[in-house]
Amino acid sequence: MLRLTELTLPLHHPDEALPAAICKRLRITPRELVRHVVARRAHDARDKTNIMLVYSVDVNVKDEAGVLARFRKDRNVQRTPDTSYRFVAKAPEGGAARPVVIGAGPCGLFAGLILAQMGYNPIILDRGKVVRERTKDTWGLWRRSVLNPESNVQFGEGGAGTFSDGKLYSRIKDPRHLDRKVLTEFVKAGAPEEILTEAHPHIGTFRLVTMVESMRETIEALGGEYRFEHRVDGLDIATDAQGDRRICGLHLHNGEYLAAERVVLAIGHSARDTFTMLQAAGVYVEAKPFSIGVRIEHPQSWIDTARFGADAGHPILGAADYSLSHHCKNGRTVYSFCMCPGGTVVAATSEEGRVATNGMSQYSRNERNANSGLVVAIDPARDYPGDPLAGIALQRHWESLAYVAGGSSYKAPAQRLGDFLAGRPSEALGSVIPSYRPGVHMTDLAECLPEFAVTAMREALPVFGRQIRGYDHPDVVMTGVETRTSSPVRFTRGEDLQSLNTAGLFPAGEGAGYAGGILSAAVDGIKIAEAVALSLGGSRS
Repeated sequence: MLRLTELTLPLHHPDEALPAAICKRLRITPRELVRHVVARRAHDARDKTNIMLVYSVDVNVKDEAGVLARFRKDRNVQRTPDTSYRFVAKAPEGGAARPVVIGAGPCGLFAGLILAQMGYNPIILDRGKVVRERTKDTWGLWRRSVLNPESNVQFGEGGAGTFSDGKLYSRIKDPRHLDRKVLTEFVKAGAPEEILTEAHPHIGTFRLVTMVESMRETIEALGGEYRFEHRVDGLDIATDAQGDRRICGLHLHNGEYLAAERVVLAIGHSARDTFTMLQAAGVYVEAKPFSIGVRIEHPQSWIDTARFGADAGHPILGAADYSLSHHCKNGRTVYSFCMCPGGTVVAATSEEGRVATNGMSQYSRNERNANSGLVVAIDPARDYPGDPLAGIALQRHWESLAYVAGGSSYKAPAQRLGDFLAGRPSEALGSVIPSYRPGVHMTDLAECLPEFAVTAMREALPVFGRQIRGYDHPDVVMTGVETRTSSPVRFTRGEDLQSLNTAGLFPAGEGAGYAGGILSAAVDGIKIAEAVALSLGGSRS
């Protein structure tokens, strides 16, 4: 089978145009084309008056060798890559010590799944609740301003990605196509098959909930075990005569002790108390850059029209998204983050007396507004030097100020864009209605953002308005604060993927500083599971 890439056709092309284009591109007759399957479809809307679809297609032809010889120097005509997943090891006969996975987000989920599929019977711990119960607790904050610090947007089965847009794409380049393994397992668990072909697939919260449940059932059927509401409060680490450290077990918040020789640390980017515990236990940690800013909301129809022109609303195109970046005079970079078409801004705090925001959308992406993080990159050396955990203190500082600016009730501080640019507090909303629950309090966002971030955002917004018409409309709503863009720390690991100074401990995923989003976290979980299996002496497959 051959993979033909960069095949472009107009948005409104008839079905028969695709096989005709394949034949023309490969210089073959229709009779020589045996079969074709779309491997990927994207769109190119740089010219919104002439939007094009861009295909990658797998084709069977009668004379494959002849076609390959004719296009041997053409990188867009190659053999179809083998994207099937192969296990690197299997558990030794008689079994092995059961590995423990801390965290049931995308990284922990896939670490647990792969370990279970290889026969290692993992134990998966999570401080939060099963996803259905967690959803009820999350709605408790959104609807009644009642926060459960152990069960919320950040903590519980499915991780932070459950309450997001469910984006399933990233910039990672993996020659083993581990991302394909992730997407395939998601489809088995109930995701729509189109995520295998769309260039920018997504799932949405409601579908993610049922998928997470299905994958838990699979892991349990293979011999894995889940223990919810089990927070890890301490590590048992042995040090030998040479000073080498090795993990021996875990101390749980309920007083239990769990012996463990291999531990996957997939705790997520908001496990601040666990970060502190790990540092106190001597686990090597360093500060990592992250970003700070707000959520910005526009009517989705504005973004659709700006991006797609007369084709706005076309079912193939769906709700439009965007990606923006501007380097400012003060040396800061402002960029859009985690853009959620047709979604809502959600309360994402996990600590009492603080406000943090995030974005979420369902599979349909049919809510009134589009939202995105509008954030400013910050750096440890410049903004929080010294203590590796100083970034956590910085996040908490601005989240606490946001809580006060929002009225000290888990309402979020918000401001009209026109007022933000003019440097005056907002007193009322305009034509754009915010989606944040449990509600917003109109104020001056400069009260809960660093001055350098305010200056940079005021410079960037008019620039973005020239790129997307209506982006800097004065009635656009900005809601603060966005602080959880990524983990503020990295638990550095070596080539064997174990902690630099604690053998048997495998830092993984977004919280450990090695991923950013559902797909990259899941891929990292697979890599970590493989490393754990090989470290346990599993026989190579």
